[in-house]
Parts: sequence; C-alpha cells; structure tokens
Amino acid sequence: MSSPGGPVSADQQLVEHARRHGFVVSAKQLASWRRSGLLPGHTTRALGRGRGSASDPADEAFGLVVALARLARRGARPSHLALELFGEGHPVPAEAVRNAFGKAVRGLGAGLGEEGPGEGEDEEEWAERVADEVVASGRRVRLVPARVRRIDEGIARYMRDRGVAWPPPELAALDANPEPPSLSAGEVTAAAVTTVLRGGAAVTPQGIGDVLRAVQPTGWGNPAASLAEYTVEDVPDAAREVFLPDGGMSTVPDGDVRGALLGLAETASLEDLRDAWEVSGATRAWALDLCARVEAELGAGELGDAALTWLMGRAFVSGMVLVAQVGDRHWSPGDRASDALTLLMMRRSLRDLDARVPGCQWELLGSPAVLPPPLIPFLQPRHTSEVAEIEEIGEIGRERHGPEPSGDGGGGRAARTGSVCEDADARA
Repeated sequence: MSSPGGPVSADQQLVEHARRHGFVVSAKQLASWRRSGLLPGHTTRALGRGRGSASDPADEAFGLVVALARLARRGARPSHLALELFGEGHPVPAEAVRNAFGKAVRGLGAGLGEEGPGEGEDEEEWAERVADEVVASGRRVRLVPARVRRIDEGIARYMRDRGVAWPPPELAALDANPEPPSLSAGEVTAAAVTTVLRGGAAVTPQGIGDVLRAVQPTGWGNPAASLAEYTVEDVPDAAREVFLPDGGMSTVPDGDVRGALLGLAETASLEDLRDAWEVSGATRAWALDLCARVEAELGAGELGDAALTWLMGRAFVSGMVLVAQVGDRHWSPGDRASDALTLLMMRRSLRDLDARVPGCQWELLGSPAVLPPPLIPFLQPRHTSEVAEIEEIGEIGRERHGPEPSGDGGGGRAARTGSVCEDADARA
C-alpha cells in the first residue's frame, strides 16, 4: 500500500525545487523526462509498522531537474537534452548517452546510399553512382562560407591598398604543383559523397590535396596540398604504410564512415566521448572568436595578431577546420556529437599511423597554423597501436549501421556529407 503522499509528493518535491531555482516544471514534463531515461525514478522506502511506503526523488534528480528545466525549450529533442546534460557532467545513464550519439550519426545523410550496391554493381561503382545522383539533384558541399570569404577579401584589399603583393608569392614558391586542379563545387561534392560511403578506400594523396585547395583563398599557392600530393614520391617507404598500392588509406576504416562512427558511439569510453565533446565545443568557439577578432581588426583598419593567425592557417589543416566550423551556422547538439565522434576517429587514425610509421614528427602538430589550439593535445598520439580496436569499431559499425533517420541533422562538416549538402540556391 502506498501512502497518500507517495509518488505525487515526490514529484512535488522536484517541482518545488525547480521553482526555488526560478524554473516552472510540470508533472507531465517529469514523466516525459523519465520515459526518455533522463531523470531517474523515485526511491521507495517503507514507513514501518503497517503504515505502507513512501516515495522520494533520487538524490541526483534534484540537480537534473534544474538542468533539464534550464535546457528544455519548445521542441527540444530528448537526445539533444541527453547530450547537453552529459556534456555538463550530469549523471546521465550510459545507455541514454550512447543512444544519443548514435542517433546523431544516423541523422547524417539520411537517405544517402541506403539501398546499397545494385545487382552486378561493386562498392566503388555504387558509391560513384550515388555521388552522381547527389550532384544531379543540385545539392552541393559548402566550400567557403560567406563570412570566411568576406574576411579573405577584406585582408586582400588591405594588403593591396598598402602595396603588398597578394596573394603571397612565397606560398606559390613552396607549392610543387605549378598547375593544380581547380575542382568545381559539384566535383568536391561527388568526392565527399564517395568518401562517406567508402571510407578509407576512397582516400588518396591527390584527393587530400584537392580538398585543401578547394577551400583555400582564391589564387593562393598551397604548400600543404603539395605535401599531400607528392607524399608517395617524396617519402615512399613511409607512404606505402599508409596509402595502399591499389588506392585507399590504411589508417581509416573502409566502408561507410557513418558505420565507423556508430561503432565509436557504442564502444568508446564515456570519458573519451566527453573529452571529444568538450574539444569539439572549444574548437568551434576558437573558430568563431578568430573570425570576430579579424573582423574587428579589419573594421579598425589595422591588422594584428588575429589576422596573422588567420593567414598562417588558411592554407593548412586549421583553415579547413575553420571553414567547416564557420559554415555550421545552426549547430545543434546532434551536430556537435557527430563532430566529436569524427574527432575520435581522427585521433585513432593518427595513433594507428604512429604505430605504422615510427619516428613521425608529431611535435609539428603544435606548430602555428597546423592545428587549432584546442585540437593539439587531443589529437597528439600516445605512441600506442590501436589497429585492432579500429578494425573492431569499423566492423561493429558496418554490422549495426542502418537507414534509420533521426532528424538530428542540421548544418555540418564537409565530411558529414548528407548534412552539409544543401540546395545550390540556399548556399551563402
């Protein structure tokens, strides 16, 4: 027998606790959060001597209900709430966390290649066919967001107005490719779709160089792209450990990238997931802050440290990260979760590379412009091989990946093809 003040009084305690912190919640909201696994059930205690029992909120429920009331908004998805609670360090059940990360992945490119290869069609032919269909539909990968383009153009005007040769001739002198390809947005989109569907099997040195050149400022030479394009010729012994003779990259799992990300969502430690979540947020904050600081310098008519950081990174990896982050104008918790999983996959690929090619100069990751500062300690290899773990994650992902859409998408990175491909008319 329950006492008259059982579950109702327990809910009322939470309602009153939220009210004291300035929030209004209802019993209906509490029930919804419990069904979603975000709020623990009440604990029951015996009153003794035939007086029945009473229910009280679990100790952690008081902090959770205030956080949920603060984060909740009209239409907020339970998976998004789970991710935000987890990111803030609240005790969210592991199953709810992993489900939320997995849902974010399933929302990437919903409908992209779900049917799989057709009869008599191998994976490469299938991926190319899907890529052609995406391009024909008018969708395009965002190459350079309008905000980044405006800053590039503002810096170019500033330099030319002061008689500085622009683009920098020094970059052209360091680029060993005198006639680099100039890919269209459609060609870059096709390459991105193919990479998503085939993973490491579709990655080549030339492809890496093409992407670096596609997002650089107009007319620049690109030493980083040149390094990628000539890796096989310049360092053949090391390159053969990474780039396979028949094409493909050995340190990235083959197959649908979304499957590999799902495997990470299911197997990565909660500590790693939280670290990646924090680094993802810090990297976005870095990108947006750098844009604002350069814009302020341009507005004041005097370029300084922010513009120098911008220029040093635009033709390197940090520039690619900058472009991707600034392009995500509507960054949802689902976008951040898929971005975090991508960073985890990158880290494991670098650790695999460290095992395959001893003596890599990883200290160069900390050089100016190579990586955004928040990524440097996160991506630094620990000099341990994780080849078996990467293969296991890739296999789990291929087995578990399915067509279930989640709607967690929004703007996304170029690597998150389904999310970043937008109608050409919608591009900024």
